[in-house]
Amino acid sequence: MAVFTAVSLDDLSQWIKQFPLGRALALEGISSGIDNSNFFLTVERGEFVLTIFENLAFEQLPFYVQLMRHLAQRGIPVPAPVPNADGELVVTLHSKPAIIVSRLSGASQLDPQPAHCAEVGTMLARMHLAGRDFALNQPNLRGLDWITATAPTVMPLISEPEAALLRNEVAFQRDFAGTATYAALARGPVHADLFRNNVMFEGERLTGCFDFYFAGVDTWLFDVAVTVNDWCVDLATGILDEARVQALLAAYHAVRPFTLEEHAAWLPMLRAGALRFWLSRLYDLHIPRAAELLTPHDPTHFERILRARIERGAPELPT
Repeated sequence: MAVFTAVSLDDLSQWIKQFPLGRALALEGISSGIDNSNFFLTVERGEFVLTIFENLAFEQLPFYVQLMRHLAQRGIPVPAPVPNADGELVVTLHSKPAIIVSRLSGASQLDPQPAHCAEVGTMLARMHLAGRDFALNQPNLRGLDWITATAPTVMPLISEPEAALLRNEVAFQRDFAGTATYAALARGPVHADLFRNNVMFEGERLTGCFDFYFAGVDTWLFDVAVTVNDWCVDLATGILDEARVQALLAAYHAVRPFTLEEHAAWLPMLRAGALRFWLSRLYDLHIPRAAELLTPHDPTHFERILRARIERGAPELPT
């Protein structure tokens, strides 16, 4: 469980009065996530989620918060930020930025089948299209610049086979990012972390997605790749399940057809998505941060995924 900043009901007794929510009745730490402190918050007006940002500054947060509001206003099932009496969405709690958002119904689907993956593909394509007219612009903070800067800090702490893979993949991604194919990829706001535990279902019906705090402007195909690398893999081996892959990609393609450049970039983007999460997990494991309760994710999971993409490729995008 990741709770970096402890919060009690007593802490909220006065603070909550700035919101049109009534008294705070219950507060429960959320176990998922390792970058923010998250709590289920019960108030007189219903169920919400309280997030305290541990790494993002006030000036960085308007992109994430306004993106959620923008998408919610266009019918995408995402948490809606709650403004305080002054219309502010981000406010200070324990000297850190904090936000309250609506709580989604349903539960995470941790054993997805093709039908779930199709729902995710449809929603992701709708999200990308809905973000086309979003006015704010912030780069993906875990994109290639971050990868290039972070990899050297991890290299001395891992085995030589791991370091060799990391060096080679960073070089591959830097080379690919300089190509005309990469430059032609469609771009816009992306979720960039659409894992199984960030999507809610009731049965086979998708009821919402959340945790936009890694969002940024990047290629839409990178977002698809990150999603496929989680929703469509065999967890033990990292190998893609073709039925789930095809279900997700076909559903996405039906809403926003893939371009010729995206077909050419598909495998490099799958590798880029695996590299991003392998490196962040290596960093969290070897350079840990203080938290009340924190168990870093296993980096070898995404090492397996990266090696599988390099060695086995992937099913083609639909045409």
